[in-house]
Amino acid sequence: MDMSRSWKTALLLAVGILPCITQAQTRKTKKQAAEKQQSRDVLSKDAGGTPKVLTVTSAFKPSLRNPAKINFTAATPVIDSSRLPLTYQVPVQNLFFAYQPVPVKPLALSIDTSVNWESRQFIKAGFGNYTTPYLEAGFSFGDGVHSMVALHAHYTSSTGDLPFQQFGKTGAEALGIFNTTNNNEVTGRLTFENSLQYKYGITGPATAFTKEQLEQQFNSLGLELGLKNKMPNSFGMTYHPELRLFYFNDNRNAQEVSFAGSLDINKRFGRLFAFDLAGTADISSLSRPGTVSTIANNLYFIDPSIQFNSPNFKLNLGIQPSWDNHVFSVLPNFTGEVKITDERFVLQAGWIGYFNKNTYRSLAAFNPWIEQPSTLLNTKISEQYAGFKGSLGKHFTYNARLSFLKITNQPLFTNDTAAGNSQTFRILYEPTLQAVRLHGEVVYTDQEKLSLTAGISYTHYTMQQQYNQAFGLLPLELTGSLRYRVLKDLHIKADAFVWDGTYYQGKSQQALKVDPAMDLNIGGDYTILSHLNLWLQFNNVLNNHYQRWHQYDVLGFNVVGGVVYSFGK
Repeated sequence: MDMSRSWKTALLLAVGILPCITQAQTRKTKKQAAEKQQSRDVLSKDAGGTPKVLTVTSAFKPSLRNPAKINFTAATPVIDSSRLPLTYQVPVQNLFFAYQPVPVKPLALSIDTSVNWESRQFIKAGFGNYTTPYLEAGFSFGDGVHSMVALHAHYTSSTGDLPFQQFGKTGAEALGIFNTTNNNEVTGRLTFENSLQYKYGITGPATAFTKEQLEQQFNSLGLELGLKNKMPNSFGMTYHPELRLFYFNDNRNAQEVSFAGSLDINKRFGRLFAFDLAGTADISSLSRPGTVSTIANNLYFIDPSIQFNSPNFKLNLGIQPSWDNHVFSVLPNFTGEVKITDERFVLQAGWIGYFNKNTYRSLAAFNPWIEQPSTLLNTKISEQYAGFKGSLGKHFTYNARLSFLKITNQPLFTNDTAAGNSQTFRILYEPTLQAVRLHGEVVYTDQEKLSLTAGISYTHYTMQQQYNQAFGLLPLELTGSLRYRVLKDLHIKADAFVWDGTYYQGKSQQALKVDPAMDLNIGGDYTILSHLNLWLQFNNVLNNHYQRWHQYDVLGFNVVGGVVYSFGK
């Protein structure tokens, strides 16, 4: 109750006091306005009744002066209207420069036609019809950088349907390559070859001969040593000396020893010129039973030449003085190449001369049914040729050459027309023979999957001096090969041969011709385990009974198969 009274009292006092305060403020304001008006009137009167203007200046405020700043805007350069004298020297336009930029274009890898096994060690064994055992082994040692030693051996034989139609071949080879610390490479090779066959080309009854009378067995033992520097030495020279020694004999006590030494030195002068000097001494001696004197066949020649090598043009100018069994002759050695469209097309031309050394060993390798030679002459060949080679795209390469040959002392092979001995071939030498030869080859490769090769070699012999035909020489030869990787573990291969028949001499000394021949071979191998392969080979698939040499029929269709076991990886 006391609280209500106090609020009421305060309210009444506030209501009474507010009007008083308002009236007091109003009176004060009017008084101030009157005083201001009075002061204006006084000022006006002091000025003689003219109004006065009073200027009021504010108080001074100090401030800093704006500082000077660096101007980063560059001034424009001064224009120089003077001209500097410039002189130019234009080089001669007929120079060939050693290096020119060319595009890098990889080529497809060519597949090795021999289909060698890549394993470091392997044994290959098989068997086929015609009682044909087959055995081959290869071993290699070394790191492949400082040294490498490879051993290889093979054996095979066959027995045909005709009387005395038997063959056998045995061979072994050891090859060593050693790199020295002074950039030299030493090479050594030791070989042994044995071939056994019988003169089964009998026209009369087979009972008239014994095996010993018809046997033809040849043995060859060879040793080769070589040295060469892989990079030019400090004098810009490369060298490659070689020594070769062969011992050859037959089952009739004929013995032949051959020794050959050669040296090739090349010296470069700058990037374009080089001088090459080669020399060879080839000495052989053949002794036969029943004769006191031996048949000596010696050949010496040197081959100096000057070489010019530029990216688009190569030229070789040289001569070859030769001494063939004390007969002196000088042979040409001029060759040239012109590259067009960065090596896709190359023109070739040349005039060259060379010798083919004829020994009992080389003649028996060409025709195993020859008689023991009574004389040995070397074949001298002078060849003038023109051709081209190149590539189309990444997979296709080709080459072709047309040659004109002049041949001296060309060995020919004719059947001995003596009674009962026509299965033996005599060796005849044509004093002078001319020929026109056309050779061409095309190759298609697709990495390591596919390889196709086809070639042709046609030779037309003319201008015989003593004999009316080139007996025993093939006038036309067509070849083809296929290597195809069907699957990762399956490879197939095929080879085809087409020959025109060779000429032979009949009993009346007339020139006759053997029928043309065609041979097709197909083979393959398949991997069944990591170290084991199966292989199969079909020879003479068409079963053609043709003759490479008159009176000697080849084997018909034959098949050989087996396994290959590889050691290591």
